[in-house]
Amino acid sequence: MSLRKKELDQPNILWISLEDTSPRFGCYGDQIARTPNIDRLACEGRRYPNAFSTAGVCAPSRSAIITGMYQTSIGTHHMRTAHTNQHTPEMPTPYSAVPPPHVKTFTEYLRATRYYCTNNQKTDYQFTPPLTAWDECNNQAHWRNRTGDSPFFSVFNPTVTHESGMWTNNRPPVDDPTDPDQVTLPPYLPDTPKTRQALARHYDNLTLADQQVGQILGELEEDGLVENTIVFLWSDHGEGLPRGKRWPYDAGIRIPLIVRWPGELTAGSTSENLISLVDLGPTVLSLAKIDLPSHLHGQPFLGPEATERKYVFATRDRYDESYDMVRATRDKRYKYIRNFYPEKPYLLWIPYRNRHPVMQEMWRLHAEDKLKGPENVMFQHPRPVEELYDLENDPYEIENLAKNTEHKSTLERLRKALDNWRNDFGDMGEIPEEQMVRQWWPDGVQPQTATPIFIPISNSNFGMDTASEDETLTFPAIVQLHCATQGASIAYTTEANQQAQWQLYTEPLRLQEGTTTLRTKAIRIGYKESEERSSTFTVTHPNQTSIIE
Repeated sequence: MSLRKKELDQPNILWISLEDTSPRFGCYGDQIARTPNIDRLACEGRRYPNAFSTAGVCAPSRSAIITGMYQTSIGTHHMRTAHTNQHTPEMPTPYSAVPPPHVKTFTEYLRATRYYCTNNQKTDYQFTPPLTAWDECNNQAHWRNRTGDSPFFSVFNPTVTHESGMWTNNRPPVDDPTDPDQVTLPPYLPDTPKTRQALARHYDNLTLADQQVGQILGELEEDGLVENTIVFLWSDHGEGLPRGKRWPYDAGIRIPLIVRWPGELTAGSTSENLISLVDLGPTVLSLAKIDLPSHLHGQPFLGPEATERKYVFATRDRYDESYDMVRATRDKRYKYIRNFYPEKPYLLWIPYRNRHPVMQEMWRLHAEDKLKGPENVMFQHPRPVEELYDLENDPYEIENLAKNTEHKSTLERLRKALDNWRNDFGDMGEIPEEQMVRQWWPDGVQPQTATPIFIPISNSNFGMDTASEDETLTFPAIVQLHCATQGASIAYTTEANQQAQWQLYTEPLRLQEGTTTLRTKAIRIGYKESEERSSTFTVTHPNQTSIIE
């Protein structure tokens, strides 16, 4: 069986995705960082100092990345859909988000051409990764596992920089630990030994991540693939410190972004353009010379279709037990934040966050009434309805300028930009979560994708009837696959084993003479995977006669 594919001059693409990481690298001017491999990548490529996530926490951000659509537009904005809340069992968790039927993982568009797509191995999309998203998705996934000369899109997700790595019992060994006395703390964190020690651990973890980056880049060099592979290095959101992770302040959403594209990007260059992580997928598709689906929200920032942004946008919604709704927009200089629940305190109850040693220090000092100045900013009450910061003069976002008459025009401009964004793309944060889930999961039951069917097309059957379990056709013969579920993607294989590699169905399959057994199943994002169906097709030549003994 063969499948005709669109032959394109497509580059290999490699993603290295860090976690909970602000740009604390040597190449970004950090004097404490020990990141030689990442620094070398920046020297060989382009650095983007104005790159931002769409949320200050992993799952909403990663859902935007994998779909190329804002999480608030497709219902993946709460953190997280798979959280089981023992204290409030009436909350509609766990569930899998069900985006509109046209929403796909952008990797499907890659697989529909020639790309071998692998993910090693974190997903965290707010929905189960569909079977059709990846050729491989496990801790062994690697471009080296492909056969033939197909271009690859390979993703690696080092997790060592996660916020939990700053906790006392999670200190990985490093040869030369960072000196806590040498780190520079932001002014909104208390300067205590425990705070310094936590940040020092983070620097150690960044060193370990850098070693992993070096290993991945080394494998690329060993395989002789450096010159025809575009490398992206980024983080899913900003650093895992209080007022960073889970917040739309720059510490929570500003991320490192480095791209190496030999022969196309000037080595050691810097671009000041605004970049949103929702742009990553569309950029990859553009570089792969694939027409962009019109429903994508992101826009390419590289290649012939590159478009420059005026604004980036970020959100905060329910995190674990606590509902919130914050929306933010940023240009190159100013940040505007709107708090939809100003009556609520900044620090709502999030037990996982409270495990952080720095957060424990802050609660201890607050209880003792010892937090002063900017250290007390997260404990002020009530919250302002609006916040405005001049990031050029106030990079830590301490002085709220929202009521400063000198900045009235800036406030109004950014306020309008946020309103336009919410109107253009929709904001499901306005919908009660339980209502949203009831619509997706009627009576609390996850819908299931319909089982695909086989439709044979040959001189003996022109697509009017479905195939039986055993079907005899005359050559030439084609089999069409069909799923009745709106928006479902279909996978198929001719392999009989449980470890079969499933191919993405894109067009009718042309059968060769002889016997072929086809297996198929389908999945719509957020639905249960369909049941599997199989059928055996025997294709004979029209002039072939049977021999009777």
